Amino acid sequence: MTAALRRRWRTGAAGIALLALALPGWWFDRTAFLAAWLTAWCFCAWIAMGGLATLWMHALTGGGWGEAVRAPLTRAAGLLPLLSVLFLPVLLGLRDLYPWATAPRGWEAELSAPAFKDAWLQPGFFAARSIAVLLLWNLLAWAARREERLSVRLAATSAILYALSVGVASADWLMSLSPLWYSSIFGLQAAAAQALAGLAFAAFVAASRNNVADRQTKRDIGNLLLTWVLAWGYLAFCQYLIIWAENLPHEILWYEQRRALPWPPLGIAVALLQFGVPFLALLFREIKDSSSHLATVAVVLLGAHLLALCWLILPSVAHLQMRHEWWLLPLCVAGFSALCVAALPAEEAARG
Repeated sequence: MTAALRRRWRTGAAGIALLALALPGWWFDRTAFLAAWLTAWCFCAWIAMGGLATLWMHALTGGGWGEAVRAPLTRAAGLLPLLSVLFLPVLLGLRDLYPWATAPRGWEAELSAPAFKDAWLQPGFFAARSIAVLLLWNLLAWAARREERLSVRLAATSAILYALSVGVASADWLMSLSPLWYSSIFGLQAAAAQALAGLAFAAFVAASRNNVADRQTKRDIGNLLLTWVLAWGYLAFCQYLIIWAENLPHEILWYEQRRALPWPPLGIAVALLQFGVPFLALLFREIKDSSSHLATVAVVLLGAHLLALCWLILPSVAHLQMRHEWWLLPLCVAGFSALCVAALPAEEAARG
């Protein structure tokens, strides 16, 4: 057994041990356990799917920057089979995590299409849609990984299917945690967050290994990171501005859940670390020209990606108290991360 393989086994064993330490939460606080599990799952799955979106974009637009990040993005896409299996606890415990999954449903008291919500938010239909989305994402990942160079037709078709599926997935898995609330921008914001997380992961891997020697390529990657930072910030602000201006009870509910402690500091941290700090840093060529500085910005964005998912998920579940999420979440995130690092396909096997 080679040293690299031994490291993989140790890392995988550590991930399993960390998840095992979190597993008692399934019995004494299942809702908190599932919220932490879903947050950790989305942290890894968003990176994998965002990487695929970047690959499709490069196939459609071209540019030398894509070759620098193709390897880590293709390897990350290889994690989707494992992540699909790890989504099973969410499906098994959806009645404990999603308030709409148990009676009484109470759609009659709110205004946003109660008949449609009653038909759409059914446990069996939810599970079927989730499985269909995961199967589609695995198929798209397989198609992208088997090609040395993606064709324009395959990239365009994949991007369209992805755009349709990410809206359904984000509405089901995240937005329906607060079933009386909805936002037409939420799916676009989730897609931008995925693309930003995927590119940040690839930029960190490429820059930390000094695999990007060309200065222009580093600038292109930095500029693309800046583009996704601006896109995410714009969509997040538009969602808030529209809901604030309309001030409708069924729309402001989501923000009301995040007004009490400990959520406002978390929201400020997300705004600063996923928009403010990287936006200012990536304006400077000196930051983008330096591999170490670019890697640092990527790490900040990955940390902000986790905080943003906490902001999206935990207040809808925990409301005004954290119960057991404060210790379940680190265990789940660390366990998922270790398992994914151990399961990353070898570079020479990334394709096929």
